[in-house]
Amino acid sequence: MSSQIKQRYYTPEEYLELESVAEYRSEYLEGEIFAMANGSPDHSIISINLTGELRTALRGKRCQPFDKGLKVGPASSVFFFYPDASIVCGNLILHKKSKDVCTNPKVIFEVLSPSTEAYDRGSKFARYRTIESFTDYVLIAQDEPRIEHFSKQKDGSWNLRIVSELKNKIRIPSIGCMLSLAEIYERVKFPEKKSLIKATRKKKPRKA
Repeated sequence: MSSQIKQRYYTPEEYLELESVAEYRSEYLEGEIFAMANGSPDHSIISINLTGELRTALRGKRCQPFDKGLKVGPASSVFFFYPDASIVCGNLILHKKSKDVCTNPKVIFEVLSPSTEAYDRGSKFARYRTIESFTDYVLIAQDEPRIEHFSKQKDGSWNLRIVSELKNKIRIPSIGCMLSLAEIYERVKFPEKKSLIKATRKKKPRKA
């Protein structure tokens, strides 16, 4: 999220009506509407690569991937978000007040951006966890090959696994899916990491 549209309370119905005819996408959180920030070229490349890999990995299975055009939100209508990608297993359950809001995502993917990373990790993740069907949260970095996978355990706690380096793959057991970091980051040029080099200086000889 980037900027709040107006300092007023919107009902879920008002937001859904406005969003259905809006030129630009916005998200909804507890009565407030927030315009979505524009993504970088790398963000777009990663998102496209991701949905392509998910389509291939899930072909013939009972789980269906969706891109960032599908909103996600609980039946209670307290929030409506646009994740970069999501996966639904079984029948897609749509919100009773909107035909483009999914209420039963199993896996949600977010490509991290500097302006939204803290929110994606904190408040947004907390809201997603209120959705009963939600079991996996995958955060994808832009500036380095690094993917964080949060998976829900039987006791309700969440386990974190971090996968880095392009040669590796990330496995999501809940949907029987394996994703290659090299494929997800294809065509992405990472910024060069500056190494710290200690300069050695010759000491001047002391005068006798």
